[in-house]
Amino acid sequence: MAMKKGPTKGSGGKHRNALKGRGPTPKATDRTYHKAYKAKVANERRQFADPRLAARRRASKYDDDASDLVFGRNSVLEALRVGVPSSQLYIASRIEHDDRTREIVKLAGAQGLTLLEADRLEMDRIAHSKGHQGVILKAQPYQYASLRDLADRAEKKAHAMEEASSASARYASRPLFIALDGVTDPQNLGAVIRSAAAFGANGVILPERRSASVTAAAWKVSAGAAAHMPVARVVNLTKAIEALKERGYYVVGLDGGGDALVGESGFETDPLVVVLGSEGKGLSRLTRVACDSIAGIPISGMVESLNASVAAGISLYAVARARRKAGEAED
Repeated sequence: MAMKKGPTKGSGGKHRNALKGRGPTPKATDRTYHKAYKAKVANERRQFADPRLAARRRASKYDDDASDLVFGRNSVLEALRVGVPSSQLYIASRIEHDDRTREIVKLAGAQGLTLLEADRLEMDRIAHSKGHQGVILKAQPYQYASLRDLADRAEKKAHAMEEASSASARYASRPLFIALDGVTDPQNLGAVIRSAAAFGANGVILPERRSASVTAAAWKVSAGAAAHMPVARVVNLTKAIEALKERGYYVVGLDGGGDALVGESGFETDPLVVVLGSEGKGLSRLTRVACDSIAGIPISGMVESLNASVAAGISLYAVARARRKAGEAED
């Protein structure tokens, strides 16, 4: 008996997921088995090994800040001669060497620096300037000391000299710091560090804000004195001064129209902090209030003020001279 033909049972929704497919076909460069993908990988390897692109990657690290760089043949040579702590030396490819560059390469090798070659475009980008003359030195970040360490070392040295037979030696060993309030020029800072070392100071104190830092430029101007003159950075200069006063220090600020002359404040033979303000604005109000005395440097009326580093040198010399005279009087 023949069956009546009617609708047959279909798949309906049973295999709907199988009907969705696998999406769009991947690009040839994304298929690991395709020759286009293999060509792309080989090209990336070639680019990574390209010295020009390697130099470009290194240059990208210095796009934001060039304060730790020294460039120019004379500047780099001088920095290496005085021992600016450095990590890398960049040399332009196909550079025309002279006596300076030969000595630069020799000193860099003797100091164990990494020598890297880069083309002119990358050298310009690293230095943020075209005046690099084919050589760029990468200085290491300066290691600041803490204020407490500075004071502890200075006081330990003074205590050790208390038993000295010479009064001049005892006075010369009294703790002496110079603090900078608003000095923003790194070259001025370098010159102050050099003067501090020359006149036997125990350290330099800087505020973290609105102040120059010990960059490669400051180190170079210090003529190597930064290697053995500790520098402390403090969050608040006024509070740092108050902390030192609690330890028995006296504070003399340098400013025009003071109540004494430098070297004649009466505090020179005591543990002392000399505070120097910026060339334009001088001492800030809070710093001025924290000082025990304000001393001035007598200058001609034709000049309004002295350069900050010059004023620091004069004041430190005046303190050293007063201490020497006090020691000679007792001896």
